[in-house]
Amino acid sequence: MGILLAMQGAVAQGVLWGIMTLGVLLTFRILNIADMTVDGSFATGGAVTAVLIVRGMNPLFSLVFVFAVGMITGLCTGLLHTKLKIPVILSGILSMIALYSINIRIMGRANTPIIGVPTIMNGLQEKFGLSPNTASLLVGIIFCIFIIGIIYWFFGTEIGSAIRATGNNENMVRALGIDTDLMKILGLMIANGLVSLSGALVAQSQGYADVGMGTGTIVIGLASIIIGEVLRGRHISFYSYLISVVLGSVVYRIIIAVVLQLGLKSTDLKLLTAVIVASSLALPVIGSNVKKRAKNISPSQEGM
Repeated sequence: MGILLAMQGAVAQGVLWGIMTLGVLLTFRILNIADMTVDGSFATGGAVTAVLIVRGMNPLFSLVFVFAVGMITGLCTGLLHTKLKIPVILSGILSMIALYSINIRIMGRANTPIIGVPTIMNGLQEKFGLSPNTASLLVGIIFCIFIIGIIYWFFGTEIGSAIRATGNNENMVRALGIDTDLMKILGLMIANGLVSLSGALVAQSQGYADVGMGTGTIVIGLASIIIGEVLRGRHISFYSYLISVVLGSVVYRIIIAVVLQLGLKSTDLKLLTAVIVASSLALPVIGSNVKKRAKNISPSQEGM
């Protein structure tokens, strides 16, 4: 019974964190950037929604401000990288460090509970008699469907196509007269807006916002993307790609829930995630080297 409840919670959290994975996908796979800002902007989303809800704002309307603040964090990283010529990874790290202090300033402390105040999830629980996990899952699915549809449409537009092209071949796009710096900034803004939105929904689901809730977000996002790419297989359409990374987030949370039930310490989760990501990134390289060696050995054997 315990493992079933853990699975339900894992699926619900996986869908909510899947929105964050979509944001990481935009920078990591589309823009070809490993944006460290997300570790800070995820917590920023939680901090902003917690403060606004506690002060009486509608929990759904607070998400508009969350997305806007998230876009500002991406804007800061983009300006550091494109205008001040700071390497993109360092730009993200600087933003992440700054956001730690900013998030404490927003909340006035390191942790803000939102239990006992209206949230999207407990509103559904009261109205339809849903369990906390079911309410979180329903909210996550609705938001994921809406966001995937918007992303799919946007990246089919002229601006969206320019952002994708910038990630594929920046020099060629610049030669066509497109402002690649602007495309990078827009991509980072949208990505961090989504990450902040995910952080806000997770905070509303768990009943509190914490300054450290975004620690390891980039690694979790990468792990979810890699798992999603494995699930996708040969289906290469962009729409199926977006769905697969959300499913990857769900599978990642299920894996974590299972290993915790098997007795793994929660303090070892970051190590497990790092191993999953490193192994997944290394496997294609190892496989390629094995194939090359096999090809080199075959002609020599034929000559003998």
